[in-house]
Amino acid sequence: MQPPKRFFLIALLSLALVLTGGTWYALQCATQMGWGPFTGPQHAHAEQKYTCGMHPMIITDEPGTCPICGMDLTPLKTGTAGAGAAGKPKGERKIKYWVAPMDPTYIRDEPGKSPMGMDLVPVYEDEAAGGSVISIDPVVQQNMGVRTAPVELRDLHRTIRTVGLVAYDEPQQFSINAKIDGWIERLHVDQTGQVVKKGHPLLELYSPKLVSAQEEYLLALRNRNQLKNSSFSKIAEGGESLLEASRKRLKYWDISDRQIRDLERTGEVKKTLTLYSPFEGIVKRKMAYEGQYVKSGQELFQLADISEVWVYADIYEYELPWIKVGQKASVSLPYVDGEDLEAQITYIYPYVEPKTRTVKARLEFENSDFELKPDMYVNVRINGQEVKNALTVPVESVIHSGEKKTVFVALGDGRFEPRHVRTGLQNKEGYIEIKQGLLEGERIVTSAQFMFDSESKLREAIQKMMTPQEGYPSAQDARDAPAEEMDEQTEEENLEDLF
Repeated sequence: MQPPKRFFLIALLSLALVLTGGTWYALQCATQMGWGPFTGPQHAHAEQKYTCGMHPMIITDEPGTCPICGMDLTPLKTGTAGAGAAGKPKGERKIKYWVAPMDPTYIRDEPGKSPMGMDLVPVYEDEAAGGSVISIDPVVQQNMGVRTAPVELRDLHRTIRTVGLVAYDEPQQFSINAKIDGWIERLHVDQTGQVVKKGHPLLELYSPKLVSAQEEYLLALRNRNQLKNSSFSKIAEGGESLLEASRKRLKYWDISDRQIRDLERTGEVKKTLTLYSPFEGIVKRKMAYEGQYVKSGQELFQLADISEVWVYADIYEYELPWIKVGQKASVSLPYVDGEDLEAQITYIYPYVEPKTRTVKARLEFENSDFELKPDMYVNVRINGQEVKNALTVPVESVIHSGEKKTVFVALGDGRFEPRHVRTGLQNKEGYIEIKQGLLEGERIVTSAQFMFDSESKLREAIQKMMTPQEGYPSAQDARDAPAEEMDEQTEEENLEDLF
């Protein structure tokens, strides 16, 4: 072939390629601008979509069966798949509530200031918190079993039933000790549990020191009698002082006044002296035996007055907000079908028992008939503190996800908004107090909200991937930039932020 013909064919082929590429480029530009290649401006007519009632994330262009569960796909209403809030003209937008800029749970139905002093920001009905409003087709809602309940005011009350342990009244427990060395010659109180009155004889003690003290007292008594008529007043006073010192010595060793008077009257030194009980109660513990040698300071008896007893009620940590000092309580014996014993909480201990993880609440009772016995278990019922006009929702509507608590608010027309809330007390009827995050009259989802939560998080992740973040290149910039100019470190950080 001659060279001119070859050049002519190459030029012809080049022209054809240029015309074809230009036509393709024009069609692409027209498509991006909203123009079809032949029909002019395209109108956004959504095609019919199909979804699974049990797996709403499955969306197809034609009918069939769900690849997960095998159920028949149902038609999806136009605008419900991946749609956000319906756009409205700005003149028709209506403010739903006002929210604090730094605390999304602090909402009010009128403008004002947040706890941090910042102006509240309006939230419109067609807006989503963080763009996470989701739309669910009515057919899908029915298949999911979505139920809602109103946010309403009610009085919260809780009756706490727990177990109690009867214990001794701590200020009414006593210890009796020997104050001098000696031998126990005889025991008058020789049984544990024996009732002891104040002044009741406990034991007879022989001690050489007590014998010497009696002799010294008699000597001081005779000396005083001889010197009391002395013409020298100081000598008479000295005799009286010596007698008083001997008397105090005997009293300090728990020798009674009656025994000292008998010693003065008879003038005879006794081998043993009787020790009397300075307290009233029952013998809780006995460590004294006849013939035993005891030393000064050794404990002989433990007495406890059980005419008044304490009851320790175990309160779990989550029940503490319902309990306060002064509240009424009742105690019933498990083996007696009779009237309950009424009392009130006198003290709440400021620590938690490490084994039971409970806090002790103390009740005090009169026990003159000894019906309540120490270490006995009883049933305790406490009427908890009532909370008036609390904003409440069903407890099953709150999703606990780590540090946050979320509910889904029904906005109508199949739209649902996730809302972070702060909760308070919870009663046994299944309602929980909402301190921040909801308004009275709103409706919240009480079932299938976990599927809502998954859909909301999926939408949020997709939005993060579609929206370029500050400091990162957009998708168009990434396509236009050469591959060698992309920063690998930036891509890794971007992926970490997304997930």
